[in-house]
Amino acid sequence: MNGVTFPPSIVQRVVARRGTEHIFSDLDPKHTALVVIDLQNAFMDDDVGHAVCPAARDIVPAVNLLAGATRASGGAVFWVKNTFDARCLIEWSVMQAMATPAMREKRAAAMSEGTKGHDLWPTLDVRPEDEIVKKFRFSAFLPGASELPARLKARGFDTVLITGTVTNVCCESSARDAMMSNFRVVMISDGNAAATQAEHEASLTAFYLTFGDVMDTDRVVGILTRSARAVAA
Repeated sequence: MNGVTFPPSIVQRVVARRGTEHIFSDLDPKHTALVVIDLQNAFMDDDVGHAVCPAARDIVPAVNLLAGATRASGGAVFWVKNTFDARCLIEWSVMQAMATPAMREKRAAAMSEGTKGHDLWPTLDVRPEDEIVKKFRFSAFLPGASELPARLKARGFDTVLITGTVTNVCCESSARDAMMSNFRVVMISDGNAAATQAEHEASLTAFYLTFGDVMDTDRVVGILTRSARAVAA
């Protein structure tokens, strides 16, 4: 994905509503967590994936850069893994019914624990101090879908940077629910990936207008680095 450039009309609407173009440009590193959604082989490896998004492979350098900057400035990194188990057949039966039998079987094979598809993409910079969280719905912040909200709050994080795949499904739904769970939310424009640029941009635009902020990797890394230096000084 090539990030996003919002038309002036969109920026004007945001500024009229919030008074500024970037409402969360005052990031406090120690209260900020990077949340990486579904960068697993199931969405990135052509051999084992069930819903491969090629653009997800392209955002790995940006995600790794953000992970390093977040850790270095005093925040933390949470790697979220989309997970299938037997409960999904009953508790999320509507989603199952919306797919063909062949697709349901392929998804289960790719997203079950212990499979290669469930593993994180191998070139991601995952460190021992990072947290790995399983989720059982598209949104990691939907009540009961994962332990992520509780883990974030337990460590004092009130701001989340959302990256991962795909922009307009698991990333956007997680970002929206995070905001409605009272987190400050920033979607990283060049740290999310979708099937097409049009879907990517439409998702980020909808989020930016109502739910939170959208910034690129360089801007966020700069904010985190400057904030950490100011605190140290």
